[in-house]
Amino acid sequence: MRIVTFAAAIALLATPAAAQVAVSSLAPPDYFSLGNRESGMPQDLWAGTSAQVTREVLPLVGRKPLSPAATALAISMLGAGVAGPDGAGRDPDVAAARVQALLVVGDGRTAWAAVERAPNVSTNGNLAQAAAEAALIAGQDDFACRVSDELTIGRGELYWLRLRAWCQARAGQTDAAQLTFTLAGEKGRDPVYARLMGAMLAGAGDPGAASLRNGLEFALSRRLALDLQAARASASPAVAAALWPATPTYETEEATVARSLIASAATTPRLLDTLLDEADAATPRVRPVLLGRILLLEAMGGQPGPEARARLARADAGRSAASPMLLLALDRAAGLGLKGETTLLVLAIASEAGVVGPTALDRARIIGALRRVGLTGAAQAFAIEGLLVPAK
Repeated sequence: MRIVTFAAAIALLATPAAAQVAVSSLAPPDYFSLGNRESGMPQDLWAGTSAQVTREVLPLVGRKPLSPAATALAISMLGAGVAGPDGAGRDPDVAAARVQALLVVGDGRTAWAAVERAPNVSTNGNLAQAAAEAALIAGQDDFACRVSDELTIGRGELYWLRLRAWCQARAGQTDAAQLTFTLAGEKGRDPVYARLMGAMLAGAGDPGAASLRNGLEFALSRRLALDLQAARASASPAVAAALWPATPTYETEEATVARSLIASAATTPRLLDTLLDEADAATPRVRPVLLGRILLLEAMGGQPGPEARARLARADAGRSAASPMLLLALDRAAGLGLKGETTLLVLAIASEAGVVGPTALDRARIIGALRRVGLTGAAQAFAIEGLLVPAK
């Protein structure tokens, strides 16, 4: 028997290497591939996008409330379930910034889809917190508590103490929850969280009004069966969208007129001359707004004639408000045909502008850049939004 076994071992060692089973490690996951696969964005959205630009610019998105056109672009681009930027799509910190941006712009559903099956969530503090918030807003409380339990870094940070106290109370571990709640209070005071969590631990008394500023407060208010409608005004965008989904809206008559004006400017060269005459006849206060509209029409394909080009060169359509370096970066990315990098820079510029949207000069640069990389729908949305700015 020993001779047979030894012979079998020799035969195994003599087997050609090609016939042996190859063992290789799996590549890290591409977090960007998780999300909305029906976003309408192309599969090559992030092709060629700089990983460093992504790391530096993505956290800027949503620092201020975005305009409707910018919000729509952020949702469709950041939520797209396509392979991410090479070198950044597998970075958990970038994934966390993406999920956080989706929450800020009010797309909690896609934020949840981006973390629901994501691996290794609990090994990165930023991604874990973004995932926990997305889960709480989606009503996936078990998932949020599992992330908290499995967390391997930063367990003593304030957010995790507060979440752990809630998870422990939810599981009936009252003594442990009270201790964790006390530790959280020593680390940082928040009267709203303290009121809600205190009522949950006491199991009696008046918890006060609901609060919907974040996922944890939403979960607490739900657990306490509070009137969520009364807190609607202070709800975070993601919580508001989860509770009160937007109903489909039809295009207004003004938007239809703006769309027709864009089409006419591209086929009627004299139209821009006529609009310039109107701007010249307007008051000094209104004139920059009218000139800005002309720039938007030109950015969408309007063809000014020789005289109109001369008049526009001398015109005053207001000032640019965006960072000159961001504008240069935008032109560079669009010139290289980089869809993802271009849209990231558009959103960074839009985030600086806030809910009113970019100035006419900056908006024209954005429209031109988006058209150059083939995102004409987004470009038109920015143009229509700009054309509807009232001339006061």
